[in-house]
Amino acid sequence: MTLWVIFTLMAAMGQTARNAMQHDLTSSLGAAGATQVRFLFGFPFALMFLVGVALWTHVPLPSFSIAFVLWTVVGAVSQVGGTALMLLTMEQRSFVVTIAYLKIEPVIVALFGFLILGDIVTWPMAGAIGVAMAGVLLLSLKPGRDIVAPGWRPAALGLMSASLFALSSIAYRGAILTAGGNYVMAATFSLACGLLLQTLILWPYLMTTRRDMLAAILRQWRPSILAGFAGAAASQFWFLAFALATAASVRTLALVEIVFAQGVSRLVFKHRTMPREALGIAVLIAGAVWLVRAQP
Repeated sequence: MTLWVIFTLMAAMGQTARNAMQHDLTSSLGAAGATQVRFLFGFPFALMFLVGVALWTHVPLPSFSIAFVLWTVVGAVSQVGGTALMLLTMEQRSFVVTIAYLKIEPVIVALFGFLILGDIVTWPMAGAIGVAMAGVLLLSLKPGRDIVAPGWRPAALGLMSASLFALSSIAYRGAILTAGGNYVMAATFSLACGLLLQTLILWPYLMTTRRDMLAAILRQWRPSILAGFAGAAASQFWFLAFALATAASVRTLALVEIVFAQGVSRLVFKHRTMPREALGIAVLIAGAVWLVRAQP
């Protein structure tokens, strides 16, 4: 198994843990507040990772080139924007449709990766992405629910959110490739810079417009620290995977996060897996295995 596969699976598991922690924070902080935790409390851990990598590898920090700064700014801002649009979409009371539209991100990533970075997606890889997407649809779309959201607004917001998340993945991969040198240092340095920028964006915003939310986040500092660590650790593995494989491959394999979430739901919350969900999991795993085998 290649390293990028291991990194992606570790990232997906870390993100599942972070989402479970954020789920508990949502009751006290709300969806928006719980989401900010990943950025505000993730940066100190990303900085610790950077110090650890520097001491371990004895590799100097990459220099700040104009290209690196631009890639990092685009990645950080588009990720914050994608998160904000995702929350707006969910406020339209179209959760199922929101998830369905967000999960088309790998397709958009493949397109952006080809147009912006020149990442090649072979026909076998495209077929694997399609199979994985079919599995996601089986898992996301419940019987008796509208596949198409009522009105155009939820669909437009969902597609815009997915596009911004896709752009963020491409931009962060661009930053890592631009940093060059040791891939572990390049990935860790890019993560620390991205989270620093996001913190500098969100902290003044919360201070000036949502001081009540900021106060609530600080009151919940203990669980927020755990969620921040889980988020930073997951992001560290995402960035390591981006350093070694195309963003399309990473984000498609990352769909196995849904399988991990199903496992948590069954083991912790005792939710029963329906036959349709079991079929969706099987199709998704088949697509993921095909993708790994289709790598050039």
